[in-house]
Order: sequence, then C-alpha cells, then structure tokens
Amino acid sequence: MVTDPGTTADGTIQLLWGLREGPTRGPKPVLSLERIAQAAVDLADAEGLAAVSMQRVAADLDFTKMSLYRYVTGKDELVAAMIDLAVGEPPALGELPGTGWRPRIEAWVRLLGQTWEAHPWLPWVTMGDRVMGPNETAWTELLAAVLARTGLTVTERMSLARMLGGHVRTTMSVSTAGTQPWVNPRQAALLREHADRFPTLRAMLDDDLTPPPDNGRDFGLRLILDGVERLIAARAG
Repeated sequence: MVTDPGTTADGTIQLLWGLREGPTRGPKPVLSLERIAQAAVDLADAEGLAAVSMQRVAADLDFTKMSLYRYVTGKDELVAAMIDLAVGEPPALGELPGTGWRPRIEAWVRLLGQTWEAHPWLPWVTMGDRVMGPNETAWTELLAAVLARTGLTVTERMSLARMLGGHVRTTMSVSTAGTQPWVNPRQAALLREHADRFPTLRAMLDDDLTPPPDNGRDFGLRLILDGVERLIAARAG
C-alpha cells in the first residue's frame, strides 16, 4: 500500500500545530505528545536517532507500543514532534545592543549551532521538503525579520538564509562536516604514500593541522557577512 504524501503531510500539520484532538476514549490519559517526544529526544541524544523506535520509546516510558499510537501514527510523526520540541522557542534577538543586522545574524547562527550541538541528530533530520512545526517556523521567521533589515531582495535573503543554515550544518564537527583528509590518520597515510599524485595535500600535512574548535564556523561566517556588507555598500554608493 502506497501512502499519499499529501495525506501524511496533513497529518503532521494537525499534530504539530495543535489541530488534532487527543484521545477521548478510555481512562484519562497519563501520556502526552510532549512526554513521548521528550523521551524520544533523550534517547536520540544519548544513542542516536537510529535507536529511536516506537517500541523503544514505549519501553522507556513503561508503556505499551500501542499506547503511543493514540498520539502519533508512527515514527515519521514522532520525529516531527521531536524536532519541534528539541529546537525550542527562538532566542530574543531584540535584546541585543545596537540596531545593526550583522550582530543579530551572528547571534542567530551561534544559537542555532548551540541548539544543534545539544541534539547532534537535528541537522540531518531537518533537511529536505517537510512540514515544520511552530517552534522551528519561529526560528525561520526570526532570521527572515533580521535579513529584512539588510535591504537585500527577497530572493537574495532566501539564498542567504539557506547559506547560513547550510554553513552551520557543515561545520557541526570534524566528524560530521565531511571528509577531512589531513585530520583522518588513514587518509593522511594514503596522502603520504601517494604524494606524487596529491602533492598539495601532502605538503599540508607538514603544517599544524589542528582543526579550530568551531571547525571554521566563525571564519566562514565572517567571509559570508563581509561579502553581504560589500554588496550593500556597493548598491548604496
């Protein structure tokens, strides 16, 4: 049986945006969507998203698997609820000193990074076309409001928003940001063995290649925002 993606999305919208009625039959429920999602988040934080299943979450809560189905239809809905709970409400950037857009973007990126680092599975389940809950949508609204101060076009703002999110995602850590041949011992050994084929990478091994604590996030963000400032200044001039 093939599930209609539209039907699945409608169900997720009802779940995340409070449009679904809770259980009405039987005794007064002692479970809740938030409690189920929190147990799943705790499990994913400790053991990774692969450890999360309806059966495991039910067992951790000391309930039967069928009890969870009164709140979520399956793991897809459970993960959607986990995401919105884990990201939480967005920060209050209006409390920052000054009125410039740049320090607010820098704060947004820093706080998003902290949120994702607290839940390392988040960056990867928030990719692709899907329904976002109210908390995650509020983070996006906050960034959109900050970018509106830049004077960039709507298309440019959308592109910059994607770039900022992608930059945080790819600098999560050395282990998750992609292949780093100069910090992987086996890859480094291969570079030394095949130095004639990869001379530039081989030469890099002779330098101090300790990765920065933020995996280059601040450096990359500075370059991105420097470019935005130059674009804005060029148009103003």
